[in-house]
Amino acid sequence: MRKMAGSDGLAFMKMHGLGNDFVVIDRRGGGGPLAAGLVAAVADRHRGVGFDQLAVIEPAEGADARLTFYNADGSASAACGNATRCIARHLMDETGQVALTLVTERGTLRAEDAGGGLTSVNMGAPIVDWAGVPLAETVDTLHLPIEGDPVATGMGNPHCTFFVADAEAVDLGRFGPAHEHHALFPERTNVQVAHVIGPDRLRMRVWERGTGITLASGSSSCAVAVAAARRGLTGRRVRIVLDGGEIDIDWRGDGVWMTGPTAHVFDGVFTPAFLEGT
Repeated sequence: MRKMAGSDGLAFMKMHGLGNDFVVIDRRGGGGPLAAGLVAAVADRHRGVGFDQLAVIEPAEGADARLTFYNADGSASAACGNATRCIARHLMDETGQVALTLVTERGTLRAEDAGGGLTSVNMGAPIVDWAGVPLAETVDTLHLPIEGDPVATGMGNPHCTFFVADAEAVDLGRFGPAHEHHALFPERTNVQVAHVIGPDRLRMRVWERGTGITLASGSSSCAVAVAAARRGLTGRRVRIVLDGGEIDIDWRGDGVWMTGPTAHVFDGVFTPAFLEGT
């Protein structure tokens, strides 16, 4: 599915990783950047299609493709781990490759077929320096001066992880937005609440900046795994139980690898009338 639908509209794919859902637009055949208003209109689950993030595929010199991500409010996102895995699986199915590279604002990421229908992506080294996350001032990222003693981690986007007694008991609809806009995070932040099930297992729920509560988040899963390992709560290889399923995270010497299932749900076309209305 490589062509825009031209005068007939705009072609798209709907995908998800563990219920973390995406609209994907393939612009390897051409096309300019998407306006924030169009992205937000597509994100509307009643008047558009709905998604947690939107991803655009474009050609990239020296790599298999370039990916650009948007949040549901139309704002840009430098990283989206589950969307990267979904698109990697689509491209591997399309080409027959078992490994490829994808250019993102996070950097050039390697993806591999992990077998059994699973797809792995190396999300790169975590950022644990306050300026790189980024934070507004010099603080210890392992113990932020915020009630609840959260951890800050950069995975191309900022993350704030709270370790709690019971992640399911937290009113995430109130807790998430209260911290997304905290003054310590000048670019806002994704917010996770997590508790330890065992030395290699975590339960996590997530509020994503610009989107809200999602069933899963790849970059958030990476951030929580890194935060737990830094705190000495787990080892560097863990399974994370999300609202939408389970994902494996392995913090290796070359980066944080994420492995899990993906789904290509359907293809569609936005009509000219819809596009003109945005």
